Amino acid sequence: MTALPIDIEAFAATPLVREPFAYLMVPNFVRGDAMAAINADYPLVTHPGSFPLPTLQYGPAFRAFIDAIQGPEFTHAVEEKFGISLEGRPTMVTARGVSAARDGQIHTDSRTKLITVLIYMNNEWEAKTGRLRLLRGPDDLEDMIAEVPPDEGTLLIFKNEPNAWHGFHAFEGPRRVIQLNWVTDMGVVKREQARHRVSAFFKRLRGKSVQEAM
Repeated sequence: MTALPIDIEAFAATPLVREPFAYLMVPNFVRGDAMAAINADYPLVTHPGSFPLPTLQYGPAFRAFIDAIQGPEFTHAVEEKFGISLEGRPTMVTARGVSAARDGQIHTDSRTKLITVLIYMNNEWEAKTGRLRLLRGPDDLEDMIAEVPPDEGTLLIFKNEPNAWHGFHAFEGPRRVIQLNWVTDMGVVKREQARHRVSAFFKRLRGKSVQEAM
């Protein structure tokens, strides 16, 4: 049996923080011996924004990684940790490669998303900005519960509750993030993928127009 590229044992051993909303962080969740191949096969994302995996091209090591985070072992571990049933709940995965100055505004996720997983795929992060903060409210990035270093292989997972505020100080440049959500139903996946496809089309079109104008 092929070893998974993710450390489910470390995930299971990490205590869940329950207040003010349920979350946990796992450094090195992506196994170190798998990281180089996954990053080599990471989709080329040159524009800001989230891109659904069906709109991207990537290699087999990245595919195996995505299969693992959507697989039964990790799903069961998430159910156990959060005391939630994810049976019949579809998943949706997007990838980011670049952060724009406008990104990072304080928000909560759509209520159609039950659980949010963020996995960072950057080398050691040296910038002071671009670090996701979990917040006590919607008004102040300094009023934080925790700050997530967007280092290679770090996982953040939280239950999408009405007070699950998060955001980061603006950063412009490469910032690789995988987002996995369990959502309420397949209609959400179809709507979100259609929305992201349209958004991705115009982002690429704007990028092409800028290049042609240079």
